[in-house]
Formats: sequence, C-alpha cells, structure tokens
Amino acid sequence: MKSFLESICMILRVLLAVLVGALIIPVAMQVIARYTGVIPVYLWTEELATFIFVWVVMIGSALAVWHGEHFDVKVLKDSENATIAFIQKAIVHISIACFGVLFIWYGIDYVNFGYIQHSVMMNANLVVTHISVPFVGLLWLIFSLYRLYEVFLEYQLTTKVVK
Repeated sequence: MKSFLESICMILRVLLAVLVGALIIPVAMQVIARYTGVIPVYLWTEELATFIFVWVVMIGSALAVWHGEHFDVKVLKDSENATIAFIQKAIVHISIACFGVLFIWYGIDYVNFGYIQHSVMMNANLVVTHISVPFVGLLWLIFSLYRLYEVFLEYQLTTKVVK
C-alpha cells in the first residue's frame, strides 16, 4: 500500500512541477505587458494564472499531508509516554481526515456550482478549479488515514518493546 501511495505522490510531484513551470508563462506575460509595453495586456493570463495557482496550492497541501509537513499547532509538548504521544498524533491525523471528508462532502456541491459557471475572459468552465476541492479532500483522507495506521503500528511496536 505504501508503495502505491508513494507512486501517487510521485505523480503529484511531477504534476506540481509541470504546473509551477506552466505558471511562469502567464505571469511572465503579465509582467512584460505591464512594465514594458512590448506585448498587449491580455486579461486571460490572470485567469489562467489563478486556475493554475489553485491547483498548485491544492496538490501542495496533499503532498504536505503525506510528508507530515502540514500546519500543526503544538498546544502541548510531545509526550514521553507512548500512549499520550500516540493520542496526540492520532488527533492530528483524525482531524485532517475529518477535513478531508468535509472537503469531499461539500466539494461535490461546489463542483456542481462550478459546472454551471464560466470564467469571464477565457470562457472556461469553472469546474476546472472547483473539482480540486473534493480531489484534495480525497487525498487528505487517504493520506491521513494511512499515516494514522503507521502511527498505530509504531505505537504497537513501542508498547511491545516496553512490556
């Protein structure tokens, strides 16, 4: 299972690199148009940059969950007690999984809302960006549940060693 999820993350990393590379084009066009006047100001470049940026943020957040680099507020210091440390880590992963479920659940309505809308300049269907919400929710759910499973296995190993 871990190798399968690592493969998904590798695909996400490649996609992220391609999107960041693609983001350079409309942003560069905007900068050149505004400060040099060499090319006319194209308004569609701003929409395209926004669409790409939404996907970059969403994919980046999913990769952060996989690598454990997501935003995590430490209210209490890490416990030396294995059970309390397990509970602390489990709360984080369960919270992320719950947010993943919320993003999936409400993201479906959000996608339906985007399906009936089109962008002003590019006339692109907004489902292109709206679908990123349930997609990333699914990734958060899968990745956090797998990390919870790993934390549980780690807890079992530490408690067996202690006994």
